[in-house]
Amino acid sequence: MANAVGLLAGYALDRLLGDPRRWHPVAGFGQAAGALERRLYRPDRTAGAAFTALAVGGPVLLGVAATAASRHRPVIRAVLVAAGTWTVLGGRTLRHEATVMGRTLRDGDLPAARRRLGHLCGRDPSTLGESELARATVESVAENTSDAVVAPLVWGAVAGLPGLLGYRAANTLDAMVGHRSARYARFGTPAARLDDLLNLVPSRLTGLLTVAVAPVANGDRERAWRVWRRDRNDHPSPNAGQCEAAMAGALDVRLGGRNVYFGRSEVRPFLGDGPRPEARHLKRAARISGAVGLAALGLAAAYPLTVGRLASAVGRRGLTAVVGRRQSTVAAGRRGPVAPIGRGSLPTVVAGQGSGR
Repeated sequence: MANAVGLLAGYALDRLLGDPRRWHPVAGFGQAAGALERRLYRPDRTAGAAFTALAVGGPVLLGVAATAASRHRPVIRAVLVAAGTWTVLGGRTLRHEATVMGRTLRDGDLPAARRRLGHLCGRDPSTLGESELARATVESVAENTSDAVVAPLVWGAVAGLPGLLGYRAANTLDAMVGHRSARYARFGTPAARLDDLLNLVPSRLTGLLTVAVAPVANGDRERAWRVWRRDRNDHPSPNAGQCEAAMAGALDVRLGGRNVYFGRSEVRPFLGDGPRPEARHLKRAARISGAVGLAALGLAAAYPLTVGRLASAVGRRGLTAVVGRRQSTVAAGRRGPVAPIGRGSLPTVVAGQGSGR
């Protein structure tokens, strides 16, 4: 119950207040991780694995300690989970950036829109026009609805405060060192793979929820379902395509194409059948993102009270059975070995039992 209340309260804080403008804990974590990277960096995966284990393990252990300390204090537990949820969520900021980008593009202010794109993704905006800026925004909203909203809620529901902090740490490391570059080609691989693993379920849930809520933005649920099933595995990322394909179908636009980053470019397969996105699509994308977040919140808040409680009960029953069998074995060992009954032998008297049938 404390975890469920904490998730609801933390989501409400993000919805009302958004990210803190100063002293954001995630920014502080990024600075600490950057200092750790400078000490551990070597151009190989072993160093990257050590860096990832230390940088993610620290927040997880902090969450475990806080959870243990609040074990019999449900109010404190709820407050801690609420604070953690507010810290790691980014739904309000994501929707705000999409809305501002849409307004800037409608005003025809391309220089301002290009400057704004850095708030959403790492593409080089210097040569992008309205359509490509709109496409980059829609793709970023689709993917980050999973990364910044659905995935934190999923891990918060499954693992409480350690899940919230651990997921955000892994996702932040992926943004820092997980991209392809000469420096991080090997060192960043463990962080990227961990982020991929943690997002396998949330990204697919995001895709399904996007299909389900498509009508809130005048989208067609059947078209979104068809595009999601057809195109979701075409993306080179095991997770981003799940979210982007569903969004493309919900908005009836075509995503994908050539993405230019600073110093490199990538060509992505097309997702969807419609025209290229325009400024008018960004408000609809933000609306879908908000609806997906609310749906994910409902599932996350219900999990600790339903599936989580059932899993705990089954686990306790299994542990009790194991302990009971072990105690029985120890007791039998203390009584001494039992002689086997061979063919033609007489029944053996054991522990004071009668020998008769």
